[in-house]
Amino acid sequence: MDADFLIIGGGIAGISAAARLSELGTVILLEAEDVLAHHASSRSAALYEPRYGAPAVVGLSMASEAHFRELPGVLSPRGLLLVGKADRTEAFEHDLGEMDFDRISVEEARAIVPILNPETVAMAGYAAHAEDVDTDLLVQGFAREAKGRGARVLTKARVTAISRDGARWRVSSAAGEVTGRMIVNAAGAWVDQVAALAGVRPLGFTPYRRSMARIPAPGGHDVSRWPMMFGPGEDWYAKPDAGALIVSPAEEDPMEPHDAWADDMVLAEGLARYEEMVTEPVTRLLASWAGLRTFAPDRVLVIGQDAREPSFFWLAGQGGYGFQTCPAASRLAADLIGGRAPEIGADLVAALSPARFG
Repeated sequence: MDADFLIIGGGIAGISAAARLSELGTVILLEAEDVLAHHASSRSAALYEPRYGAPAVVGLSMASEAHFRELPGVLSPRGLLLVGKADRTEAFEHDLGEMDFDRISVEEARAIVPILNPETVAMAGYAAHAEDVDTDLLVQGFAREAKGRGARVLTKARVTAISRDGARWRVSSAAGEVTGRMIVNAAGAWVDQVAALAGVRPLGFTPYRRSMARIPAPGGHDVSRWPMMFGPGEDWYAKPDAGALIVSPAEEDPMEPHDAWADDMVLAEGLARYEEMVTEPVTRLLASWAGLRTFAPDRVLVIGQDAREPSFFWLAGQGGYGFQTCPAASRLAADLIGGRAPEIGADLVAALSPARFG
């Protein structure tokens, strides 16, 4: 099997790139797992909050909005509620300003989420601009687009070796051997491992575990219209999910790439921070899981050709921003690979380039 573009990784980064690059040539996507979006993409909090992240991340998120608006049903109203204790004033004020919250009273916050504890919640802020993302609809939409233009999407295709064969790459996988003129490295937590297989210098990505628990709706409340809630500095968050709540300690523990699972002790500590802010105790868990959010050293996505090997393209370091940046990130990848002037500004392109690492 031969193609112009070999994409390694079938999360939201890889499948959105497949859709864009299928406009430019032939595509083969290799995904190690049985299905697309098995790891970080399937364990996302699934929120479009364009003001979340470093300036370059915000720029990509903002540039993605038009695409989201064109897709019926992908976004739906959610909102964000920031709540803090009296001893968290500095972190609260930072988040309030950085993420463009409106300051509201504790009474107003309790009118939105009635289980908030008035004895511990001392400050509150609200933002209406955050929206839920239908992640499955987005992944499947990109997959249909890619396949509609002839892209081959291979699952159960874990990459085992990469070599050069003249001007082309030769990639061995559990699904067989493929060749192509360019590799797009969209392998999530495994991006540095893929680079090493290809003889390309790794850039120093770190996967960080984040655990989550799904709990019954507190006190039998209808939580469907509640916003996502979080503490200053994002030391916990809670988000409605199909009639229940997802609660996370929002931890960032560095890990080796693997199929992550929740740490019970870390999860218990996060649930305790959540419980401190509400009047309803957590009585049981419906489920728990974890994902790996992978960051470059500066916590900004890496999008561009490798400085030493131009036929090796980085689409990596999505961290917790993969879904909300994927339309603009995949378009930038296609613009750079296709030799077109990027739709986003030159300063943002430079901030995302792997050349920044020397």
